Amino acid sequence: MAKINGNTFLLGCDPEVFVVNKKGEFVGAHGLIPGNKAEPLKVENGMVQVDGMALEFGVDPCATKREFVDRIKSVLKTLRGMLSKGYDISVTPIAQFSKEEMLRAPKEALELGCDPDYNAYTCKLNPRPSLSNPNMRSAGGHVHVGWGTGFNRLDPEFIKNCCALAVEMDYYLGVPSLSWDSDTTRRSIYGAAGALRPKTYGMEYRSLSNQWLLDEELISFVYDQTLAAIRSAIENPVSSRELSFYNGTISVSSKAIINNNWVDIGKSIYQKFKKVG
Repeated sequence: MAKINGNTFLLGCDPEVFVVNKKGEFVGAHGLIPGNKAEPLKVENGMVQVDGMALEFGVDPCATKREFVDRIKSVLKTLRGMLSKGYDISVTPIAQFSKEEMLRAPKEALELGCDPDYNAYTCKLNPRPSLSNPNMRSAGGHVHVGWGTGFNRLDPEFIKNCCALAVEMDYYLGVPSLSWDSDTTRRSIYGAAGALRPKTYGMEYRSLSNQWLLDEELISFVYDQTLAAIRSAIENPVSSRELSFYNGTISVSSKAIINNNWVDIGKSIYQKFKKVG
């Protein structure tokens, strides 16, 4: 069990992935597996569901890094095994569907049903995203942090605490993620710097794409850096010790995550944290 300053923290995630056919073409996930947003299908170590044109899976709350890694691998394997022959999973942040595939999809699969999330640097809701390309979809790799139950998601003080943690996660995770995920298309729609959603049990950090699922070392890195961000938020927040990083309105990490010219900085920070870990 992860304990920091006497507080217990559990980690989880709910990444999205796409489906491809034998030709490597993206196909809509509707009807390929049971489970949906309203009623996810419970499987060993987590859950699976159809999410629009994509598939989504989640893991049961994890108390250790070993649980985090093993449960992600377990549920992803289960999800892949549920697909009929001729289909496979594609872990990519962006999928471009054909016009024919979009016409084939039911109305509910085309709806962009994501609720607005918050900007950690303003503590205000982000604008609801809109797509300039209606045949394109994106996939996130959101990290969930739990430290209790029954929190009021609309409580301004609770939202402020979630925002403070999201700033730390930008520093410890968001910027380093640029070393393995250079895509900017998704970040222009979803997953902006400091994107978060308050939860009754804690907070969902929404800036990462699904690319960290591709490597067990990255999965471990995400776990370790999330704990580092929690510890930093509690003991020595970056907003108070790194004025060059955070100026009270928008941080260097925020600009980095938006601007792909900062990829080299992301790589250097990733290497630094890897050495520390």
